[in-house]
Amino acid sequence: MSDIHTRNKALIAPLRAAMYDFDADTVCAALSDLIAPDAVVHMPHPFGDMTGPEALYDACYAPLLHAMPDLERRDWIVMGGRTEHGGDWIGCGGHYAGTFVSPFLDIPPMGHLAHVRFHEFYRFEDGKVTEIQTLWDIPELMIQARAWPMAPSLGLEFCIPGPATQDGIVPGPRNEARSDASCQHIVEMLSHMKKHPSQGGPEVMEMPRFWHPKMNWYGPAGIGTGRGIAGFRNWHQIPFLNAMPDRGQYVD
Repeated sequence: MSDIHTRNKALIAPLRAAMYDFDADTVCAALSDLIAPDAVVHMPHPFGDMTGPEALYDACYAPLLHAMPDLERRDWIVMGGRTEHGGDWIGCGGHYAGTFVSPFLDIPPMGHLAHVRFHEFYRFEDGKVTEIQTLWDIPELMIQARAWPMAPSLGLEFCIPGPATQDGIVPGPRNEARSDASCQHIVEMLSHMKKHPSQGGPEVMEMPRFWHPKMNWYGPAGIGTGRGIAGFRNWHQIPFLNAMPDRGQYVD
């Protein structure tokens, strides 16, 4: 366990385990052990920003546990890496799930199993988390509770599975060459995606070069999922560009 990212994955493992069998005292202790008291936590709307593990638990996890008393966390992605700014991060993706029996953020409960997809990113310094950035798909819970106030999604809404290859939880030691190649592939894909429509038609994106022909594109709630490149284009990209045709003109 020589590389920094493998060590950081080991540091976050107790928190992930505590949240699988979600006990308030155990989770609070795991958060305090992992997260620095002055860590900056960026949560999605309506939570906003906060500081430290106690604020994170009180504002976010305590209400979620109250709403779903049998709450559990299931990760299907755990990976680490260093950004171009020099920060060492661990990224996690998965679901919070439980029986939705009490309101959460004024979303009415329905008494059935419900899930909230999450993507959470933890920046480590000297063995402690000093910054957290998260996305909780709260609109997804609204749709499950039939409390969605806007138009129905064009794509399919369902509980997103883990990677088809079953290798999202990446063990150490870190393969630097493979990680760099994966990152570069994504960066190139994004740069090509932004070419359309400012620099030409759909062909300038070179999507078959980057995406498997039978891939699934998992959009956030309200947008939904599409199957294959055609599904992505028909159910997401074409409607998106019809609404915002200047995409790619203002890269900043």
